[in-house]
Amino acid sequence: MISASNFKEYINTYIDTRGFTTEDTTFTRAIIQGIALGGGLFVPRVLPKLSLEEIVALGDLRYSKQAAHIFRRFGVDLPDDIIDSLMTQAYGENFDAPAIAPIAAVTEDTFVLELWHGPTSAFKDLALQCLPVFFSAAIDKQRGADHSWSPAKESISTADTGASPYDSDYLILVATSGDTGKAALEGFKDRNHTNIIVFYPNGGVSDIQLRQMTTQLGNNVAVFGVDGNFDDCQTAVKAAFNDKDFNDMLLEKYNLRLSSANSINWGRLLPQIIYYVSAYAQMVKRGDVAAGSEIDVCVPTGNFGNILGAYYAAEIGVPLGRLLCASNENRVLADFINTGVYDISERAFVLTPSPSMDILVSSNLERQLFELTGRNAEAIRGWMDDLKTTGRFQVDKDTFAKLRQNYSADWVSNADCLQTIREVYEAHNYLIDPHTAVAWKVAERLRSTNPVLVVSTAHWAKFGTDVYRALNGIKPGEPIEESFTQAGVTGLIEHIKATYNAGSIPAPLAELNNMEVRFKDSCGYDVEDIKAAVVSWLDK
Repeated sequence: MISASNFKEYINTYIDTRGFTTEDTTFTRAIIQGIALGGGLFVPRVLPKLSLEEIVALGDLRYSKQAAHIFRRFGVDLPDDIIDSLMTQAYGENFDAPAIAPIAAVTEDTFVLELWHGPTSAFKDLALQCLPVFFSAAIDKQRGADHSWSPAKESISTADTGASPYDSDYLILVATSGDTGKAALEGFKDRNHTNIIVFYPNGGVSDIQLRQMTTQLGNNVAVFGVDGNFDDCQTAVKAAFNDKDFNDMLLEKYNLRLSSANSINWGRLLPQIIYYVSAYAQMVKRGDVAAGSEIDVCVPTGNFGNILGAYYAAEIGVPLGRLLCASNENRVLADFINTGVYDISERAFVLTPSPSMDILVSSNLERQLFELTGRNAEAIRGWMDDLKTTGRFQVDKDTFAKLRQNYSADWVSNADCLQTIREVYEAHNYLIDPHTAVAWKVAERLRSTNPVLVVSTAHWAKFGTDVYRALNGIKPGEPIEESFTQAGVTGLIEHIKATYNAGSIPAPLAELNNMEVRFKDSCGYDVEDIKAAVVSWLDK
């Protein structure tokens, strides 16, 4: 492992969870490539080990400095001054809280990590204000100083032309269940050498999320609705990545290579480790917990990346106890953690008040299983093949035992989700969104004697319709007053703010009614439909 005395000189490398990439790559190459050949995901070859003193000392630094420190400890292959500069860009006045990820002490032993103070009011900003600036820096680095890399050894896409992959531009394809889409669009808008297209499920995102995406500014962005659910979007986008003919055509005709801003990209996941390290340092500094004492963490998660960030934080030294995985009615992760069987073969997809968790295929679980098996790529290949061909897989007893050593899990019904929003507001005068409500309820059920950190992933105003239902005792899915549906997307949240003394609404949300809708196109959910949508936009 890396010692604190020599980490500044260390450059880490990255390996592939499925073992198809035979040579290690660097951080900058990994984030440009996004996904490994054969569909695997990149993970660092070694993990740093942070001392307790080192973690606690981070509490005296502003967030951008904390982030830069963690990136250096992970051996990111960029100079220290560049990392510092990029982190200052990523975490500054674009967030409306100086702490970037502040903690609210709601009760004596229940704390809420507010990850929604960024420009799109969702936790994805913590990663997607960071990834784009490092993506651009990675392109600059490879174009300016690293042309010795040979495409014959590893390819940035499935295209194989012999040309340097750093002489082309990049097309970011994103499948979103709501929050990732807007955050990625905002992070990549008008950046040199990149274009971005986001695909979201029609009817599967909130009114605010939809308006945020379809009004997005920028000359290099596009948004398409998909006539399917999130898993349909994600499956089709992944298939496009693995389509050699499509990749060859993009390179030959448009000089574009594909990359990803979804959490399959390690550049998305590493920033999610940071806020758990920062949260613990912050709690020690405030006196919420004694240095070295454990806290439990409860995370609402669908794609597993957010809670995996907590796992990696614990692995590098943060004193975390139980990791509580909170699912909504799409409870595939809760069921898997409790049984060791991942089964979506006959599982119905449910629309819930927490749409960012309406996911059945949890991409980042692959990284977790890779770690729990002692990095056994053969086992990962077998399980992922089983999932693709049969819709299910079952882990071995040893892997399941290790999973249970780290995780507990439960799920929350739609009705309980809304009831929890009302209960927390009435008991603590603290208004939460439906995703946070799922985590709050699971934390109540599963917490140990440790203090618990509930991860809040979105500002309540992004889901105003269901928050209104919750506060007024209206059942999930039941209609609300027609006057609110006619008042534009912000009319209802302004009413909630005024009626319930709910604090300020972030300016980007409050201004949505005045924004022009730029993107109205939809497509089917097959990979051919996705590819046709991409080409139609590129040809405009």
